[in-house]
Amino acid sequence: MRLAQALGLLLAGILFWLVVSTPLELEQQALFSLFGFLLALALSRLPGRLVTMGVIALSLTASTRYVWWRFTSTTSFDNWADLFFGTGLLLAEGYAFLVLLLGYVQTAWPLERKPLPLPADTAGWPSIDIFIPTYNEPLGVVRPTVFAALAIDWPREKLNIYVLDDGRRAEFAEFCAAAGVRHLTRGDNRHAKAGNINAALQSTHGDYIAIFDCDHIPTRSFLQTAMGWFLRDPKLAMLQTPHHFFSPDPFEKNLSTFKRVPNEGELFYGLVQDGNDLWNATFFCGSCAVIKRGPLLEVGGVAVETVTEDAHTALKLHRRGYGTAYLALPQAAGLATESLSGHVGQRIRWARGMAQIFRVDNPLLGPGLTLGQRLCYLNAMMHFFYGLPRLVFLTAPLAYLFLEAHVIQASALLIAAYSLPHLLHSNLTNTRMQGRFRHSFWNEVYESVLAWYILRPTLLAVINPRLGKFNVTPKGGVIESEYFDYSIARPYLILLALNSAGLAVGVGRLLHWNTHEALTVVLNLIWTVYNLVIIGASIAVALEVRQLRQNPRVTMRTRAALRFEDGRTLVCETSDFSLTGVGLRLPGGPPAPPGTPVQLTLFQDDQECVVPARIAHWSGPSVAVALEPLDVAQEFDYVRFTFSRADAWVASWGTAQQDVPARALRDVLGAGMRGISKIVHYVGADLRRHLSRDRNRLRPAKQE
Repeated sequence: MRLAQALGLLLAGILFWLVVSTPLELEQQALFSLFGFLLALALSRLPGRLVTMGVIALSLTASTRYVWWRFTSTTSFDNWADLFFGTGLLLAEGYAFLVLLLGYVQTAWPLERKPLPLPADTAGWPSIDIFIPTYNEPLGVVRPTVFAALAIDWPREKLNIYVLDDGRRAEFAEFCAAAGVRHLTRGDNRHAKAGNINAALQSTHGDYIAIFDCDHIPTRSFLQTAMGWFLRDPKLAMLQTPHHFFSPDPFEKNLSTFKRVPNEGELFYGLVQDGNDLWNATFFCGSCAVIKRGPLLEVGGVAVETVTEDAHTALKLHRRGYGTAYLALPQAAGLATESLSGHVGQRIRWARGMAQIFRVDNPLLGPGLTLGQRLCYLNAMMHFFYGLPRLVFLTAPLAYLFLEAHVIQASALLIAAYSLPHLLHSNLTNTRMQGRFRHSFWNEVYESVLAWYILRPTLLAVINPRLGKFNVTPKGGVIESEYFDYSIARPYLILLALNSAGLAVGVGRLLHWNTHEALTVVLNLIWTVYNLVIIGASIAVALEVRQLRQNPRVTMRTRAALRFEDGRTLVCETSDFSLTGVGLRLPGGPPAPPGTPVQLTLFQDDQECVVPARIAHWSGPSVAVALEPLDVAQEFDYVRFTFSRADAWVASWGTAQQDVPARALRDVLGAGMRGISKIVHYVGADLRRHLSRDRNRLRPAKQE
């Protein structure tokens, strides 16, 4: 049987190589590409994972054929400009092909693990320590996480909750004492979050550690959902759940795509981690996870050699032969970064840390890892090196438009015949595999926003992995007025100016200078226009819209009631909630004028939560009530009935519209046009202000 399998694989490999490497004339290549894409289109209409594997095979055939053609038939450069720019583009395309290939390996067959039930007898359940590390976050951000941890369904004698306060703040100690949880501090802040957790490991004793960032609020079902797999598999050392956010990130907020277009992180938690799980390569992500104490201590605690201590810790566990798992069920939710600058800072840390791991603990080297694990880790690290390739793609057509450099030594029609199948197949395949968690063309926007900022940290980390430090991502802020973040947008503005100039020069070439290469000019102009759309969308992200609400509202429908001082009670239904108020839908008109005190009752199964509130405002059947100051017991109850409900986040997980490439292109095009129009508006307004200031300065002073 093994011999037959080996012979079958060898034969398939030979056939694949013949298909990939056989040269074809333009007409033959066009017909071959058309037939392959029509076959992929027909297959994509059918359900099933085996069909998906067939679509992947067709995509790999088209892409590998393109890359082979590029490296063997398009590199006869005639001058230094062709050589320099052509080699840069070729290497960028090679990088993109490698990431595409690794991505298919990583996500072709997601495991889709389900929770396992725990034994009915709680005596056999293990003891668990919950760690909530914090440094400089306000107490208002941390309180709900602590109350939700207290509400987790687990035997009280087997659950200990610790706030790891690296800020050593007296108000945190007072709150922890009032809430009945432990407040742990240490004498220094060495190794940041990793050092904070490692210090806590020395003074705690639970069999397992559940870790939550201080703004990640767990549901009451978190541990009962997660722990079953640990009791089934004694080699399991870590189980990760998704990072889910109930507030929009800067892309969603500034582009108005919240809950309509999947955000930047949904692909990782919706598909990539599930794919990693098949290969026993789930990454620890620093929060919303459970780790077994014994294996964690065996590898020396949380890794401190890099600033992505979480992924590095998982790598160390895998090298020791331990297993990891992923449950794609959101059992906690937190706050996304509010501003683009904060978002960029967070991604810089991730990129630097993954580059550091690539340098100091490369997954391709060293013992203990399977081939699948090595490839999954390699793809995760290679992903963060996209800075330079993305900038190459955003500027490549300018080499011809400005300098008439032929970066691909082939005719425009032949380039189209080879490149279009590669692009169309990969888009079709990714739409089928990723459609719930990543829409077409948005990846270019996400990468373009970050490309310049992660370029330098990743390259420096490869050269000297000790450079860089851990930075805390700010959470829980507000943006009082709309503004354009010129400092963060400077790279996009430079790219916009270069591509706009290239577009103007290209039109001149098309009409006057290069009419003998009209198709080549047109090809580069189309590429430049596409780049302008992506750059425009990147600029739109840098336009920070107002965010006056410090506590985002979360959609929730559940039974409720309002009781007034005169004894009236109105049965109603919630529409949303936040930390400071609740939205209600009433069957009739306004119940009372704003400011009227009420008792708000929330129902869950056969339990109820009663908190003091007042009518804030009303509009038709919708009424908003603001919570009055709550004592510790009332705040605990309120969090238990809202944020920590077992079903709080499941209904909102992966609910964005399925990807439709034409619609996604329209959305990105709209974002790009808005970005360009906004920057024209802001630059014009700033120019008018400067001119007005100069005129006032030159105007002669009034004589007294």
